[in-house]
Amino acid sequence: MSFSTLGLAPKILQAVQEAGYTEPTPIQTAAIPPILAGHDLIGIAQTGTGKTAAFTLPMLTKLAAAQAAAGPNRRTRVLILAPTRELVVQIDENIRAYAKHLPLTIATVFGGVGEQPQIRALRANTDIVVACPGRLLDLLGRRNGDFSGLQFLVLDEADRMLDMGFLPSIRQIVRQLPTQRQTLMFSATLSKEIEALTHEFQHAPKIVQIGRRANPAETVTQLVYEVPKHLKTALLVHLMKEPTMDMVLVFSRMKHAADRLARQLEQAGIKTATLHSNRSQSQRLRALQDFKSGKVRVLVATDIAARGIDVDGISHVVNYDFPMHSEDYVHRIGRTGRANAVGDAISFVTNEDHGELRALERFIGRGLVRKKAEGFNYTAAAPAYNPAEEDRRPRQPRPPRREQRSQQNSPRPSAQPRPPQGGRPQFGGRPQSGRPQSGRPFAGGGPRPPAEPASGNREGGNERHFPSTAPRPGGFRRRFGLR
Repeated sequence: MSFSTLGLAPKILQAVQEAGYTEPTPIQTAAIPPILAGHDLIGIAQTGTGKTAAFTLPMLTKLAAAQAAAGPNRRTRVLILAPTRELVVQIDENIRAYAKHLPLTIATVFGGVGEQPQIRALRANTDIVVACPGRLLDLLGRRNGDFSGLQFLVLDEADRMLDMGFLPSIRQIVRQLPTQRQTLMFSATLSKEIEALTHEFQHAPKIVQIGRRANPAETVTQLVYEVPKHLKTALLVHLMKEPTMDMVLVFSRMKHAADRLARQLEQAGIKTATLHSNRSQSQRLRALQDFKSGKVRVLVATDIAARGIDVDGISHVVNYDFPMHSEDYVHRIGRTGRANAVGDAISFVTNEDHGELRALERFIGRGLVRKKAEGFNYTAAAPAYNPAEEDRRPRQPRPPRREQRSQQNSPRPSAQPRPPQGGRPQFGGRPQSGRPQSGRPFAGGGPRPPAEPASGNREGGNERHFPSTAPRPGGFRRRFGLR
């Protein structure tokens, strides 16, 4: 079957051919016709099977047909929500490639960058908006954008969007959208519980499912290396000696652990970049670009980046930290073996990970092959610096409480005396002996009395500068009528 049999617009077919695609994938063949027919749809397919094109191509076809009727009163007609910035950028790149021959405007909205260009794009009623929920909700709260003419709402990676804290934000956004719209949801995994929530946003949706739910790509070879926790970094460096591991994506569970692992790989002579939520948007884009161009050999990322990395040619995915959830494993290893390409997925499993490993094997319906690395010493002692532990500086022990009190009561070293100053004393200070005083006579007549020695009690200064707070003689008796 070719794309020409799916009913796509001629200009879109031309763009697809220029992109190098000849045959649609199964999810595209199954999803494009019902979307063109106007149905709401839930699309479930393995990672890397072309889900973005499955909802982008039919939407562009319908937008191209209605472009002439839009006239000068242009309004935003497509809103695509995605959980990560990387995924927003990826979708934007795909849409621009498919819509290169159409007079459509496209904008992205996400955090980590300046908001003024995004505000201008929303106020200009851009045809297609690809956004992260948080930043979009913030801008909508300030009355930026007009979605009254919206025709399509798309939730990409719907399970993550609805299951990881995005549900309240999505509900607030959906309440500002017209009810007469076409809602599409796509994901590699979709549990029965999350599927029940989708009916809140859709009307009689069609369900398109390719393969088993949460089934990893068949072209990915999955291997498990059982290794002590303190030797995971050493094993990764040992495996990196293989020349076939030329483009490796490594997943770490924690952000600080990803930075630490990247430093250790750099010390071993392996060019490495990091990608996680603590990095700025420019740093994340630079890391992805260096990884795509081959400037760095290894990209260390956290799970949040698993939903937005679309890089061709990833040879290996390494689960340095075994994922806690089976769905995350599917998305992680789906970064390799994309578009029917061949890839390898390697998982490091410690004694603490056996429970998650058994749950994963039940989840995917088969066991994973165990393997031993040749020439690696699995009985080596822990190094002086353990990468499995948190990177913290040792704290100095506190002295006993009695010593603390003695330190607090000990006299402080005397400060250098200030140079003499004229005029009024500073706030709370007492005139010091030896300081030249003003030449004005004392209020009581005669010479001014000598200044009292300075003391640590600041109350006297407060009484002098704030008379209202000083005790007034007879004030209590006058108030209560006592004589």
